[in-house]
Amino acid sequence: MKVNDYDIFKRFDFYLRNRIIWRFGHGLHASKRFSGRYETILWLTKSKDYTFNLDNVRVPSKYPGKRYYKGINKNKPSENPKGKNPSDYWEIIWQDWEQEVWDIPNVKAKHPEKTIHPCQYPVELVERCILALTNEGDWIFDPYMGVGSSIIAALIHDRKAVGCEREGKYVDEAIARLYAYFNGTLKVRSLEKTIHVPTGRERVAKIPDEWKEK
Repeated sequence: MKVNDYDIFKRFDFYLRNRIIWRFGHGLHASKRFSGRYETILWLTKSKDYTFNLDNVRVPSKYPGKRYYKGINKNKPSENPKGKNPSDYWEIIWQDWEQEVWDIPNVKAKHPEKTIHPCQYPVELVERCILALTNEGDWIFDPYMGVGSSIIAALIHDRKAVGCEREGKYVDEAIARLYAYFNGTLKVRSLEKTIHVPTGRERVAKIPDEWKEK
């Protein structure tokens, strides 16, 4: 959801709970401005009674050995044994969530989920929202379904889902992906997979000889 959509929801008495920054490392390279590498997600609720399953998305504490230094709990562990809140800035997935940044790769080129859609959202981006903001058996509605990434994320985590899309070719692609999901052949980037970091030994990671000073 775009930030400028907020006024529309405010008129219908929605409550803004968080403005989340999704940061990704790759995208189009701009020449007359800084290259865009993030998008904003607005989480709104219709009432003050809403679902938030923090335990489903907690991340490892940076200092799990911290203890209270005074009071009735003095010398007892002060951190939550299930981890801490991942915050509203998403950069690193799963193993690196302790950095409080959610860096979920966008769907480009060799991404395993790539389809014909030019601005496809990754399934794992939706997964974290679904795990935190819904319960098993809940309905997920995506009014701009595209090729069905949100529908797939919902099914993976035992939710029900429905979506709308005006482009027939995207609906066909979404249906094909759903068939692949139920057949066990759908390619989805796993939440547990770390983001590739070059070792420096790869040819493409080295500075070209033409750039080196003579």
